[in-house]
Amino acid sequence: MLVSMRFTEHEMTAALTGAAKAVLAAQSKDVRRGKQDVDTLWDEMDRFQRYTLLDSLGTQVLPVLVALPDVDVEPGTRPTFTDEQVTAAVEEQVGDELGRLKRKVAVQARVALVQLALANVPPRIDPDALIVPDHL
Repeated sequence: MLVSMRFTEHEMTAALTGAAKAVLAAQSKDVRRGKQDVDTLWDEMDRFQRYTLLDSLGTQVLPVLVALPDVDVEPGTRPTFTDEQVTAAVEEQVGDELGRLKRKVAVQARVALVQLALANVPPRIDPDALIVPDHL
């Protein structure tokens, strides 16, 4: 049974959190050197620090995730998008206010960020396999 893909709030949150942890790992020397785990570093951040990181990434990633085309997804699998689909969605969101070179760099960086986020989307759950208790 194929289910047409529309990202849920949980899937977008997981994607954004995964991208944020990847950015955090790239910024931290301790994580890069293997002295600290990125999840530990994430847990040590206070709520405001997490919010500012997620907010700055969310303005770049979430509009692109919404602009991606609907795809059919088998339950238990993640959605897959071609590089061309992701690049087209990113180019649509970047706009034309940047110069040619800056725009090209911005598009490439944002495509990489969106692909990081897509790698962290959890597998789609089969809605028919959900068990609802009788008392609900």
